[in-house]
Amino acid sequence: MIKAILFGSIGTIVETSDIQRNSFNDAFKLTGLNWNWGELEYKKLLKKSGGATRIKEFGDKMNIVVDGKKIRDLKTKIFNEYMNKNKLKPRDGVLEVINYAKKNKKKLGFVSSTSINNINCIFNSLRDFINKKDFDFIGNNELVLREKPYPDIYNYGLKYLNIMPDECIAIEDTEESLNSAIAANIKCIAFPGKYHTDNKFNGCHKLVNKLSNKIFN
Repeated sequence: MIKAILFGSIGTIVETSDIQRNSFNDAFKLTGLNWNWGELEYKKLLKKSGGATRIKEFGDKMNIVVDGKKIRDLKTKIFNEYMNKNKLKPRDGVLEVINYAKKNKKKLGFVSSTSINNINCIFNSLRDFINKKDFDFIGNNELVLREKPYPDIYNYGLKYLNIMPDECIAIEDTEESLNSAIAANIKCIAFPGKYHTDNKFNGCHKLVNKLSNKIFN
């Protein structure tokens, strides 16, 4: 019997893929780059993690030297400003899972290894539906030395919630994040984001396109 349900990434709670992509494109314009990542291009680029690395490698292909971190930071600023100004809705079934956890006295975790600022912007955008107080643990990249796909943030969350790996189940939207949960010996439900629906998610406990309390049976 599981004691906790762990949402693993921003993308498991809200779909922001196109907002992220458009934020990259806006950052390119502001830095004088004539780049525009379309949906197919962005889908391919997401196979590698890390926005700064992604930008640098794309620049290498174009024979252009760029400061990947500087552009990534600008993209993050644009993304966070958008999230703070706009209200979004959670993905299908997210609220059902949160209510199921509350009703059945199961702990809820948001085991993300992104920045505190990003997390705050997400919760601000979802404020009509989800509250930080709904979660017993909320992770961030300042709690660990290594971000996903390493299991560090999951191991931290398990210790914080005082549970064992077999007493919880994770939900992830990308293969990289799935591997983080698996490395922590946690069963993981794959809930693919928009640009990850073609991925195989090898090793997942279940693969779903919508969340509900039935997936925990």
